[in-house]
Amino acid sequence: MAEENDCIFCKIIKGEIPSAKVYEDEDVYAFLDLGQITKGHTLIVPKVHQKDIFHLDPEIAAKLFRRVPVIADAINKAFHPVGLNLLNNNGTLAGQSVFHYHVHLIPRYGKDDTINFGFQTHTDDYTNEQRAAIAQAISSHIH
Repeated sequence: MAEENDCIFCKIIKGEIPSAKVYEDEDVYAFLDLGQITKGHTLIVPKVHQKDIFHLDPEIAAKLFRRVPVIADAINKAFHPVGLNLLNNNGTLAGQSVFHYHVHLIPRYGKDDTINFGFQTHTDDYTNEQRAAIAQAISSHIH
């Protein structure tokens, strides 16, 4: 598959591109993000190429997410952040720049490392009935 051959994360997993490896097992590879939003910013990726959350196999997701709290705890013990963001972007508009599914663990150390996600509150834009209809529309597609 051409997508996998051109994927920077697949190349990192194969050792073709160097990385600062944090963790590896048969299913998952974790390494420091080159950009280090904060010290310890780690990416966790499945070794099997998956484009995004919409293409992520549930079994692969289970294997990956079993490691997330383990790696987060290791970051916590190593650097003692006051918090941690768990972030995943899916699609260009959502900020995904590498199209190999990955989860960011971003330690937070204080007010000076604030990350602006651009969330806006729209509490007053929907009635309870509209929220119920939205919830039902989503629920109807869960199998």
